[in-house]
Amino acid sequence: MVSGSLECPVRGQMLSSVVPAKATGGNKDLELTSMDLAMKLHYIKGVYFFQPEAAQGLSIHDLKEPMFQCLELYYAASGRIRRSESGRPFIKCNDGGVRIVEAQCDKSVDEWLAMARNNDHMLALDQVLGPDLGFSPLVFVQFTRFKCGGVSVGLSWAHVLGDAFSASNFLNLWGQIMAGKQVPLQPNSPAHNISQFPTSISRKPFSLKKVDPVGDYWLTPNNSKMVTHSFRITAKQLHYYITTYCIHDRNKISDFEIISAMIWQSLSKAREDSGPNIVTICSNNSADKMAMLPSNGMTLSTVEADFCVSRVEIGEVAKLIAEKKMDENGLIGELIKGDEVRSDFMVYGANLTFVNLEGMNVYGIEMKGLKPVCVNYMMNGVGEEGTVVVLPSNEIDGGNNGKMVTITLPQYLLLKLNDILQIDWNIAI
Repeated sequence: MVSGSLECPVRGQMLSSVVPAKATGGNKDLELTSMDLAMKLHYIKGVYFFQPEAAQGLSIHDLKEPMFQCLELYYAASGRIRRSESGRPFIKCNDGGVRIVEAQCDKSVDEWLAMARNNDHMLALDQVLGPDLGFSPLVFVQFTRFKCGGVSVGLSWAHVLGDAFSASNFLNLWGQIMAGKQVPLQPNSPAHNISQFPTSISRKPFSLKKVDPVGDYWLTPNNSKMVTHSFRITAKQLHYYITTYCIHDRNKISDFEIISAMIWQSLSKAREDSGPNIVTICSNNSADKMAMLPSNGMTLSTVEADFCVSRVEIGEVAKLIAEKKMDENGLIGELIKGDEVRSDFMVYGANLTFVNLEGMNVYGIEMKGLKPVCVNYMMNGVGEEGTVVVLPSNEIDGGNNGKMVTITLPQYLLLKLNDILQIDWNIAI
């Protein structure tokens, strides 16, 4: 059930820094791609919950120590933002380090997970780059101890550094080092893959929205009270939705596409058929999802409906999403490498944005041989059109994962959406 946030049960935050175990970056400059710059006002939060058995006997030293070696391999994460003479931002690989946050929670892990899921953001420090860009860490890692002895690992990750797959890989690497597993001996070269852009641009991308200049304080401007809520959809429910409503396309429609269609249609009803007619789809574009090199390797696509989304069968909406995506990466590259290189943009929430993290290995991390009992990811710096993040849950039925869905919307709209999802789809958020 959607409800207001509880009085903050997270307290006693203490901050420290961790740097690579030895000098790694050589003070090199890491050029940022057009996609990196398009995402610079956004931030990724990931929260991993571990029961007491996984954390028993582990001190803060035990949790921090693997980070030193992790940063040798992921040393771009220790860098800081600088600007060239032209004003274009880049990352100075100066081994500035990441911030470690220690906190306590008055709830047990089970009590937390049983509550309305609109407070997970408290377990990963809110992060904004600036106004002193040169001193702002790109990464925060928060270890929160629960009263039962369990622990959560909360990651706050500047999107300019890389996408959610990069963030997840970073924590998975930390977990492998803590477990004593073999990891690569040499760090990756700090160079992003450069996409091939068209030589001419026919239109501006719909997936971006230009915002007023933010200067050196990289925060998305927003006039609405945005709230975030998470809920699970079981594998059994997803199988029923696809086999019932996508009879002729059941083998072509993914879980992500049916979930996106359901929420798109429900939001159209909540807005009394006033849209949205265009949505953005964010999906991973990397051939190697486990590559350690941080990058913004996702594909941004738009889907446009020439019919009223709330008045058609849900299978038709899912098929539209599956078959009519228009890739806009090339358009974004052309726009930002041109005259707009110093402009500021919003992606998440410029349109209603669906983020596909289905293929992310969120349960690849272990502590003392035990996997997390729950993982959640969300986006910060979201515009008023909202964002929906879909990732695997730990619930498996017949070999298929259920899904964790995290929605960020204006508060008034989330309340309306909750009512419609319960009536139409028997989903309570």
